[in-house]
Amino acid sequence: EVQLVESGGGLVQAGGSLRLSCAISGFPVDEWAIGWFRQVPGNEREGVACMDTKHGKKYYKESVKGRFTISTDNAKTTLYLQMNDLKPADTAVYYCAADYRWVSADSLNGYWDYFGQGVEVTVSS
Repeated sequence: EVQLVESGGGLVQAGGSLRLSCAISGFPVDEWAIGWFRQVPGNEREGVACMDTKHGKKYYKESVKGRFTISTDNAKTTLYLQMNDLKPADTAVYYCAADYRWVSADSLNGYWDYFGQGVEVTVSS
């Protein structure tokens, strides 16, 4: 059973940092895509960052490039999203995601099968 459990959300001032974590289990991480999505109420969920742990490929939404970093621990049981220089526009519910798919830049716009329960991130101005 695929399990994705996020933690680490919260309230931060603009310019601050947060690190989101996601405990991942139930699937072969090296054969799947893993990533982070976010959603603002009333809007569609959007891809923020994704990665292919087998080949080391990483892709980011244009507006977070240079500020956000996706990574895993060495055991590949935890997925992270380090978020620096946060902006009020980054306020959203953030979801950890997994899917059996080839990872490319287009992956952030595709349909993913599995999501965690989400954590709230609020950036105050």
